[in-house]
Amino acid sequence: MNSYLPRRSDRDRDRPTKQPPKRGHQQTTPKPHPDPPRLADTPTRSARAPTAMEAKPHTARVLVGRLRGAAAACDGAATAAAVADIRLASKDDPDIRAPLAEAGAVPLLAAQLTSSAGAPAASVDAAAALLNISISAREQVASAPGLLDALTAALRTDAAHHAAATVHSLLCAESQRAAIGARRPLLAALVALLRAPPSTRATKDALKALFGVALYPPNRATLVSLGAVQALFALVMTDGRDGIVEDATAVVAQVAGCAESLEAFRWVSGVRILLDLVESGGAATPRARENAAAALLNLVVAGGDAAAAEVANVGGAEETVRELAEDSTASPRGKAKAEALLRALEGAAAAAARKREHRFADFLNGIVQSDPYISSPSPASTQG
Repeated sequence: MNSYLPRRSDRDRDRPTKQPPKRGHQQTTPKPHPDPPRLADTPTRSARAPTAMEAKPHTARVLVGRLRGAAAACDGAATAAAVADIRLASKDDPDIRAPLAEAGAVPLLAAQLTSSAGAPAASVDAAAALLNISISAREQVASAPGLLDALTAALRTDAAHHAAATVHSLLCAESQRAAIGARRPLLAALVALLRAPPSTRATKDALKALFGVALYPPNRATLVSLGAVQALFALVMTDGRDGIVEDATAVVAQVAGCAESLEAFRWVSGVRILLDLVESGGAATPRARENAAAALLNLVVAGGDAAAAEVANVGGAEETVRELAEDSTASPRGKAKAEALLRALEGAAAAAARKREHRFADFLNGIVQSDPYISSPSPASTQG
């Protein structure tokens, strides 16, 4: 034993000897676990920023609130500005259209169409805003009280093209066609637009709306009674604007599908005009030619033998229709309409021939029975 080493005292005898750390290992002091966040530290709904979907209804309520307040205060300038802002918002942001309807914008905008105190610009902006909103919230717009009356009034103003386009937008829903078709003043205003001074936008929007109206069969007789046939054929014969003749013949084809249309066609020589369009080179566009063939077919189907005879009695009618049916450059739709029309005309001609034979036979029988000097043929002899 080495005597020069210091002896451990009794106090240090039981103290554990500090061991040096092993190489490759490092002592780390455990970090305290962080306390969980308290309830007061959790962000609440009112504290966080609203999401984009939440911001749309808020913006819509603000815009509608401004319009409601300005209208209540009878402030024309503020009302016009609020309507213009709603139009701009509904044009630029499709996602805000339904929230605008939910916030009550539709009745307020409709009121601007019938307000005598409103400025013409406000009426145009209101009609345009209603059109925009109807694209995304059709049912909410259609169910607004007084809307159809307001649109009827707007059809007679500078806002006519927006009003007609709104009617067309509503008619895209089949459930609205009967309700709109029952409004004779509204339909009369649409027909009147066809006779108004040339305005391509208003005329085209009116034609689209009338096409939607005529898709519901019970509405066709109403349109005939309002003079739609005369107005439509006037456009076909005199209007040279792009697309107008095509749209007009499309409406003619729909209106022709009722029995009441035959007499109206007679007044304007409609059958002759349509056959001229069916003839090769008679129409400016293939679509107008197809629409003319469809109109004649619908007229014959709805009008029966009388309508078929009306078509067949026009010189060269069958040859004209057959030419379209055999035209290799015609569209499949146009050829199909022509083929169906040709079969209808051939069937009507055969029926008319049979009817003439029966009439001639009845005539001979009548002569035999009325003339005592003409005896009926004797029965065959049974004796040899």
